[in-house]
Amino acid sequence: MLSIFAWFGYKLPKKACFDLIRQAGFDGTSLWWNNDVSDDNFYENPEIAKNAGLFIENIHAPFEKMNYIWEDNLGGEAVSEYLLKCVDDCCDYEIPVMVMHSSFGETEPVNEIGLRRFDLLIERAEQKNINIALENMRKTSLIKQTTQLLERFDSERLGFCYDSGHDNARQSKEPEFDLLDRFGNRLMMLHLHDNESVDDQHLLPFDGTTDWKKIMKRIANTGYTGTVSLEVHNTGYESLNAEEFLKLAFERAKKLELITNSE
Repeated sequence: MLSIFAWFGYKLPKKACFDLIRQAGFDGTSLWWNNDVSDDNFYENPEIAKNAGLFIENIHAPFEKMNYIWEDNLGGEAVSEYLLKCVDDCCDYEIPVMVMHSSFGETEPVNEIGLRRFDLLIERAEQKNINIALENMRKTSLIKQTTQLLERFDSERLGFCYDSGHDNARQSKEPEFDLLDRFGNRLMMLHLHDNESVDDQHLLPFDGTTDWKKIMKRIANTGYTGTVSLEVHNTGYESLNAEEFLKLAFERAKKLELITNSE
């Protein structure tokens, strides 16, 4: 099955957005779970998407304040409570996965207060039968932090979301920082997009430097049988309207699916 993140760069009414995603051929979508993209009624999105014929693959928790989770202050408590609520929301809206970052920007060191908060979060996920997928990031320090969390918590409810763009532009190419090779058995989600090996551009697949045959083979070798999911943006494609962009995105997703099935 094929999926695409609901925010792909065009300001559209919710119903039109999800209708166009379905009309392009996609089976599912993923949702940003906050009002950071001027969507004050984001809680309405699951029903609208489902009415359009789409399944909801995951929600993406906000990440700009994630460093607070490692800090002993009210900001840390607020972030922790919000993430717990995200897990509850997944259960209430029948969404199987919450995608999240372990930090943002300059990485905070792993410490006991943060680990206790992750303990509570994973315990809630186990109670609610919801998966938590940590993203692999570009910065070496962030990859190291995510590695520590995956090593520390062996819960079947904690895994990772493989972001191909982050991987293509990651600082360290050393094997120890390659989550796909080290934790392939805990792969839960995909964020597939392209770039020119430096910035997180969210280009359509095959428009950057990613070796897609190699990447899709590595994904297939993990045993992953889930959705081929795009996380792309229309920057650089402004000459296309939303319908044209989604049609092209679907063609690229289908090409990735064919590569995977041939491996």
